[in-house]
Amino acid sequence: MPKVKLNFRGLSIPEKIARVRQIIAAMTGNARFPHPLPDLGDLSTNVNELEGRLTAAQAARQAAKQRTAELAEGEANVDGLLSQLVAYVESVAGNDETAILSAGFDVRGPSTPASGEPEAPDSLTATAGDHDGEIDLSWESVRGARSYAVERRPDTPADSPWTHAAVSTRSSTTIEGLTSGTRYWFRVAAVGAAGQSPWSNPAMKIAP
Repeated sequence: MPKVKLNFRGLSIPEKIARVRQIIAAMTGNARFPHPLPDLGDLSTNVNELEGRLTAAQAARQAAKQRTAELAEGEANVDGLLSQLVAYVESVAGNDETAILSAGFDVRGPSTPASGEPEAPDSLTATAGDHDGEIDLSWESVRGARSYAVERRPDTPADSPWTHAAVSTRSSTTIEGLTSGTRYWFRVAAVGAAGQSPWSNPAMKIAP
């Protein structure tokens, strides 16, 4: 007896919605299947609810990205003004450490060369991006890191090579141009003055 091939594995939510609606249309009024179980109306209602939740989730992700960008802009503004204030205090205080301390700042110790490579980044997380073929990556920042290298590979045998995906100066990035429905693995390493850290534990996500 032939078996139904659902072929849902690896489909994104929008693709699933379209596929279910195609099936509903094919079965509506189909004399060969007069009493579908579950009821097609119930299935259609649930598909509509899923689509509404998808729209809400996409809007929430977009809003979160906007808030994150606004937060970064605010932080950059404060950092820039504080750098100006530091320059002013140094120009007025000169070599007077007591004056610097009286302004609420700390005094730098003598600089020492970097003695070791940075640690591997922790908590690498992969989430669906705002558009098809995009995955957002984030991880914990590493002390002393000047940038981060990101690599990826598809969900193929373990001996498949990792390939370069991105370089970021922040502890997050968006990987674009991925194939929707394909499972990808990602890893990240910190790059500092003393070299590159070991790679992080990998994170996996199916591209939307």
